[in-house]
Formats: sequence, structure tokens, C-alpha cells
Amino acid sequence: MTYLAGSPEDFLAVRQLTLRGTQAEIGHALGAETRARSDWTPPSIDPIVAKARRTWFARNWPQYAERTAGFAAAYGLPADAAVSFDNASALPAGSGCSALWTGTTLGRNYDFFTLSWSQLGSVMAGAEPVDDGTAPMASRPYVLTTIPDDGIASTSLSMSTVDGAMEGVNEAGLVVALLMADIEAAAPLEDDPGPQAGLSVPQVCRYLLDTCENVDEAKEALMLAKQYAHGAPCHYIVADASGRGFVYERGAHDVEYFVEVSDGPLCVTNHLLHRHQDLDALPEDTPETFLTYQRLRTLTKEAGAGPREALDAVSVAIEPGAPWRTLWRSVLDPAARTMSTRFYLGDAGNGTARHSPELTFGVSR
Repeated sequence: MTYLAGSPEDFLAVRQLTLRGTQAEIGHALGAETRARSDWTPPSIDPIVAKARRTWFARNWPQYAERTAGFAAAYGLPADAAVSFDNASALPAGSGCSALWTGTTLGRNYDFFTLSWSQLGSVMAGAEPVDDGTAPMASRPYVLTTIPDDGIASTSLSMSTVDGAMEGVNEAGLVVALLMADIEAAAPLEDDPGPQAGLSVPQVCRYLLDTCENVDEAKEALMLAKQYAHGAPCHYIVADASGRGFVYERGAHDVEYFVEVSDGPLCVTNHLLHRHQDLDALPEDTPETFLTYQRLRTLTKEAGAGPREALDAVSVAIEPGAPWRTLWRSVLDPAARTMSTRFYLGDAGNGTARHSPELTFGVSR
């Protein structure tokens, strides 16, 4: 494990792990990393739910099932323990992201809170956030490269856990990123039921990277997957080296949609595209929409300048006291099998931000 961007003195301290071996060995290493660097312990869950989860993973995502067995061993637990080894908590309301597929590259801004979990709880309760000494939720991301003996290699970027991914690229040239899907309707559940059988929001990206080589396989995998969002559903932008791409989202009554364009860029922010297919007829933004409609208009207009320039045009404005920033900007190249990311390190004053150099990560064996 190395810090590849920033440091504990900066807002982001980005960690990198490169792991090779069997899926079980990779899972054991991830468990050892988590155990060494945090006081997190696997929460207990209903034994029937735990059994259903193991069965679902074994049938639909065997790579993860094998990694989980290794992860459990790192905690001295049997693989069939009635606990959850993943982070199934929802993405909180109020974050936003922007992404575009140009036909050759996938670019995305990751916009998120600069608060800790307890500070966010205070804000959502209508109180002022108090510094309790804990790290902000997204301040310790991982760049994780896994090169299994028996599966597809990938490089992904995770907000804070070693389990899911916010975006990534695999050795077949599949690229994927998640974004909050309906920011106006998103809200954490008052009574979180905990992990369920199937995929949590951040697991979807890793599931696709582990199991799919192109957009056709990704579409089938998404339709076959049981998913749960816990109040904050996301949509996913997926593309491959052939130049094809789509946005996957779930609508009312769990109807599934694959949104594609015949020409031009495919742009997505934080509203459901299948409900708003005419760019010229988008609603006006409100305080609850986090500028999702304005960002989509701007992103589409600026796409011809390239993904970096277009994404910079919609990055979060640096406002003193505002509890969110664009934490990173990634450009994923399916032909080169690379992910190039620039990380936010802190405010520089005068409405500007400090960033790391853009760093490029590959997945070649």
C-alpha cells in the first residue's frame, strides 16, 4: 500500500493497492488491509439473509464469492459466518456527479461531501456540523488493481472501501462509472434493513468489471442482477473499446432502461435520462437538484472540447462553507485500458482548488 496522491495532511490521501493471485488470496489481502487500517468489524446479519447472499454470489458472481472467503479468513471467520463483509450503506442524498462518453473515452467528475458521517448526520438533522476529529467520508479513497489468476484484471477507484467501486476499467476494455440517478428523490432510509441478497450500489461497478468484457455482456449481467439501493439509487454509464456505450437506469416499478445515442456524446448527470430525453425541454433547477439539468446542458455543449475540458466546466464551484467539492476527475480509455485521474487536495484560496497531477493507471498483466 502506498499513498500515490496527497497525504494525511491534505483533504484526500489516495491509497493504491495492486494484488495478484487467486481470488481467495486477493480477498485475504483486502481483509488484512481493512483490519490493519481501521476498527471496522463485519456486522452480524440474519443467518437466512447471509445464506441467500452466499448462494446469490456463488451463482452470479463467483469471483466475489471466492474473494469473500479469503476476506473472512483474514478476520479469523468461516466463509459461512452470518456477517456481511461488504459496505452496503447507501450513498447519502446531496452528492452529484457528471459523466460523458465521447465514443472513445469515458470522463467523470466525482462530486461528494467533504463531511464525516457524523457531520453529515448533523446537517441532515438541521444542525451545524461539529468537527469530531473523524475523517471525512470520502477522504481516503483507494485505487485498486486486481490481477487474478482465474479472472479478469481491472483497476477501479473506490470512495473508501475495498469492496465496491465508483468507476473502473478492465483488461478487456470495459469501462464503467456510477452516478446518483434521481437526486430530488434520493433520501437515506429511516430504517436501514442492512445488506440483502444481490448487489449494493457500489458493488455494481465491480460486478461488471469482474464478469463482463463488452457492453452486450454488461447489459445481460445487469438484467440478471438483483440490486438494492437503500434510498439512493444510481445509474451507470458503461462503454467498451468498440465505441459503444449506454446509461443503465431503473425507473418506476423497477422497469430497466438502456439509454443510448446514435451520434454525438452520451452525457449524464443526476436525473433519469429516460424521463428527460429532450435536452431542450429539461426542467429548471431547484435547490434540491444540485444543478443536474444545468450541468447536463453545459456538459453536452462543451463535449467537443474533450472530456477534461467539459468536466472542468461543470465541476463544483469552490464556495467557502459549502460541504461538497469535485473530489476527482477521471478519464477512462477502453482502448488503452487506462484510468487517468486528478485528485482534489484542498482549497487554494480565491475560489480555486489544489489538485494532484493527473495520474494514469493501467491494468496490463
